[in-house]
Amino acid sequence: MTEFCTMQVLVIAATEMEIAPFLAQNILAGHLITGVGAPAAMYYLQKILNTNKYDCVIQAGIAGTFTHTPALGETVLVERDVFADLGMFQNNRLTSLFESGFIKQDEQPYKNGWLINEGNLLHHFSLPKHTGITINTVTENKLMTDEYIRLYQPSVESMEGAALHYVCLMENIPFLQLRSVSNVVGERDKSKWKITAAVQNLNHHLQEIVAVLKQH
Repeated sequence: MTEFCTMQVLVIAATEMEIAPFLAQNILAGHLITGVGAPAAMYYLQKILNTNKYDCVIQAGIAGTFTHTPALGETVLVERDVFADLGMFQNNRLTSLFESGFIKQDEQPYKNGWLINEGNLLHHFSLPKHTGITINTVTENKLMTDEYIRLYQPSVESMEGAALHYVCLMENIPFLQLRSVSNVVGERDKSKWKITAAVQNLNHHLQEIVAVLKQH
């Protein structure tokens, strides 16, 4: 890991709540609270990258799971992501912009329709690697959930992950998307969510990763 020593690390999150324990440790790393949703994440991340140089960006946040794998409270690294609801919904069927021909599957920064983290950094950490999708609307609609699963076979869902991948791939900046599972997608009864456990585990792994990257 010596090649990562003294890296300038930026940690971003949609809400302060998600990384509050990390911030309380006063670890020497930049941080940015972007706000919820892909548009805000893309704007504020691009803005800070225009004025500051970072060797790595880590997005940390909670997420939903589709299949109970990963389990509630578990922390994972997202290897590939996509804007899952960027497309057309007709006749109860979701069609991506790739299928419809509006975007080529290998148009930069996509590869085969995915925003893939192919950097060496991802594989220096032993956390499980999973597929994520990013959506703009939280929904209880089982039909939409089934369509996301049919098209993408995702493990986790967020509202900002693909924004990180898109910006960092376009800017050629190493990045990590770190997610802890707080709920099952579609479950709106928050008494069944595990937000506290997810945040605790998220911050535990975030602190470990940043410590490794900042080691001397």
